[in-house]
Amino acid sequence: MSGDYRPDTVLAHAGRDPKAHKGAVNVPVYRASTILMPNLATLDAKETLRVRYARRGTPTTHALEEAVCALEHGDHALVAPSGVMAISVVLISYAEPGAHILVTDNTYAPVRKFCEGVLRRMGVETTYFDPAAGAEIEALIRPETGLIWMESPGSQTFEIQDVKAIAAIAKRRGVTTAIDNTWSGGHFFKPLEVGVDISVQAGTKYISGHSDIMLGTIACNAACYDRLREIYLRFGVCISPDDAFLALRGLRTLSLRLRQHYESGLMVAQWLEQQGEVIRVLHPALPSSPYHNLWKAQFTGASGLFGMVIHEQDRTRLARMFDGFGLFGMGSSWGGFESLMTPTNPAANRSATHWDPNGQTIRIHVGLEDPRDLINDIRAGFDRLR
Repeated sequence: MSGDYRPDTVLAHAGRDPKAHKGAVNVPVYRASTILMPNLATLDAKETLRVRYARRGTPTTHALEEAVCALEHGDHALVAPSGVMAISVVLISYAEPGAHILVTDNTYAPVRKFCEGVLRRMGVETTYFDPAAGAEIEALIRPETGLIWMESPGSQTFEIQDVKAIAAIAKRRGVTTAIDNTWSGGHFFKPLEVGVDISVQAGTKYISGHSDIMLGTIACNAACYDRLREIYLRFGVCISPDDAFLALRGLRTLSLRLRQHYESGLMVAQWLEQQGEVIRVLHPALPSSPYHNLWKAQFTGASGLFGMVIHEQDRTRLARMFDGFGLFGMGSSWGGFESLMTPTNPAANRSATHWDPNGQTIRIHVGLEDPRDLINDIRAGFDRLR
């Protein structure tokens, strides 16, 4: 998308080309496998064609890639059938015998499982680092270090990393950087603008926004694209054109939804800070957060996902609280219009740092309901703990 437009305008127009589709405002769903060539000369030149076999992309999936590029301010983008698939493409692209990668200790659990279950068998060593490391990460970089993987904030404990400092050191040392940017939706934070090479999202979450598709996205700079694209093609990664269409539809309202998630989430978080059942609230937009200043420096807003630690740890009492909610559901995902609340155990996925908050850690996703109703639902849940 050409032109110097503000974010809301970009989201409304990125990836669209009505003139190419007989005036249709939205890019149509191209359900296809075989793409016919008009003549032998075109077939002979198929390597130069952007659309030649649907696994390699259709106008619908290409439109989504263009929109993701515009959202994340990347040079190129790839789309995958899940966030985990997008993560796997990035990690495997930098895997070779003897290689070393650095992964933040607060990373999404499937990242750790991939490193230990797949990369280790390929001869790749993973070192996990404290998410608060910042510039101190330089001491962990080796000559064979090929990738630094970040997640800011961590999706269970919500530490904000000094992404700019880490990216600058990595650039100077010739190490590629990648980040899971799902929490910001690509809207509240632009990692590529502060020097990160690759930004990954689970588009299942905020890009979709409706809890009805699986999607992963990869936005990157030009230097990383060919390496990522090669692995992407060799593994036959592709997505349904219907999912691409739904993701494009979701993108059009991304900023509106995220603003509501931000405002409602912060209202609920502020209320929780005042409740006697709560030890602490894990939300970087709260002034009480030790990561608040870093959040203000890097982000323009916050999503609806945050956490808290409560005193109660008895499972029977917790069941009374969780099982009786009227608005909060229990589920593994987040980023949709609905609110979710689940107990978590971050300590099970830590090795470089220690997580012992002396209470039950809980992850909350504040959806698009009225936050006053959500507060009432939580209050009733706390009352059931007695």
